[in-house]
Amino acid sequence: MPNALADWLTYLESLHPKTIALGLERVAQVRQRLNLQADFPIITVGGTNGKGSVCAMLESVLHAAGYRVGCYTSPHLLDYNERVRIGKKQASDTELCAAFEQIEQVRGDISLTYFEFGTLAAMQCFIGHKVDVAILEVGLGGRLDAVNVFDSDCSIVSCVDIDHTDYLGDTREQIGFEKAGIFRAGKVAICADADVPQSVVDYAAKIGAEFWRIGKEFSFAENWLPSPAGGGGIEGEGRGNEPRTIFIAQSLTHPHGHPLDATTSHSTKLPKTAAKSLVIPPAGEGRGQWDYSSMVGARNSLPYPSLRGAYQLNNASAALAALDALKDKLPLSMEAVRRGLVEVSLPGRFQVVPGSPQLILDVAHNPQAARSLAHNLANLPPCRKTFAVFAMLKDKDIAGVVRALDESVDVWLVAGIDAARGATATEMAGVLAAEGARGGVREFSTIANALQQACNEASENDRIVAFGSFYTVAEVMRVRGLRHS
Repeated sequence: MPNALADWLTYLESLHPKTIALGLERVAQVRQRLNLQADFPIITVGGTNGKGSVCAMLESVLHAAGYRVGCYTSPHLLDYNERVRIGKKQASDTELCAAFEQIEQVRGDISLTYFEFGTLAAMQCFIGHKVDVAILEVGLGGRLDAVNVFDSDCSIVSCVDIDHTDYLGDTREQIGFEKAGIFRAGKVAICADADVPQSVVDYAAKIGAEFWRIGKEFSFAENWLPSPAGGGGIEGEGRGNEPRTIFIAQSLTHPHGHPLDATTSHSTKLPKTAAKSLVIPPAGEGRGQWDYSSMVGARNSLPYPSLRGAYQLNNASAALAALDALKDKLPLSMEAVRRGLVEVSLPGRFQVVPGSPQLILDVAHNPQAARSLAHNLANLPPCRKTFAVFAMLKDKDIAGVVRALDESVDVWLVAGIDAARGATATEMAGVLAAEGARGGVREFSTIANALQQACNEASENDRIVAFGSFYTVAEVMRVRGLRHS
């Protein structure tokens, strides 16, 4: 058997003829042979985008509350160990290798994919460390994803959009059905997508899950304060000196349909109806706080999550809803919630690297994530030029990403990804030409070369945005000597 972690990972890649092979039968058989029985609550998190942020916030808040938290996420940026964390610390090479060896000893002739092997190993680590709670991020889809072999006490779908169409379908309804497959009968199932597909609603009803959706069973409202100077926005929120009207929430209702009007567990009166829209003052250093409400209670005057960008309050609200659902098993203080939101970190999600010119890293790899990135860039102070260091996998919707970000980019520096699924620089440039991208396009053999050219050309008043894939962000982090926190 392999000894070093790197050798194990190479071995795992060779075990199954396909990188992705959805289905639960094989992984369930090996789980049974390992007798992996969790005696702690499990929160399963899926969604097209945002699931990593939800996992990070859950982990941070629960850790701040003093719980020993196991968190399994994917993919990793720099080191495989990032995928398996206990107490916010990465699992060691030694314990991962030991878990892999145990799986290898019992699997017999059952062929497991790299992800399936890793999922079982993560749960072995969590059981061995006697964690208080485990957070499992879905790898792809949900219904047939390896993490779904473990029954969750609460499940979350962050959002539903078009991605992985070869495996999940090419409509939001089809994809929503696959993602809703992580729901469980009699358990709370959460959706943070305001435009929830009917297939998600129907599946929850069919299996008898207790369905909570944003804007109904839980909600949030932003409390914006005017900046003394009336300046521009920060952290991807706000755009200067003009008031804005934003959607806040719909009626807060019980799953059985009647409006709520009860004193909450936090001794706060929950309003029957939250405001449909709210005019907020200009953003800036005086940005205020936000309030969260659910059927269980309310948490007011919360700090904004330290994660930047649009939709993070949706993600934070989904995390708090899950913690509300599990309040009897995992009680939390307001101090833990506030501290967890402030201390959460997640590299590669609209990550602004200190220095000049400004460097922004974002793993955005589908049109919805690209639209969010474009929104976040538009909410930053204006700059002279935006240079895009851009590389993607060829089985992704490259054209859709280009369309979403075309107005935000002045110079496209495209590179190939050195992986089986990676698009070449020529293929990337061809898509940009076909889409009539307004910015100049240049091709580079590597992401490192594209980044170097951007650094050479960009002035201190410009910005560089590296995006399109985890591979893209990982390579930039390596070149710049950045580490996963």
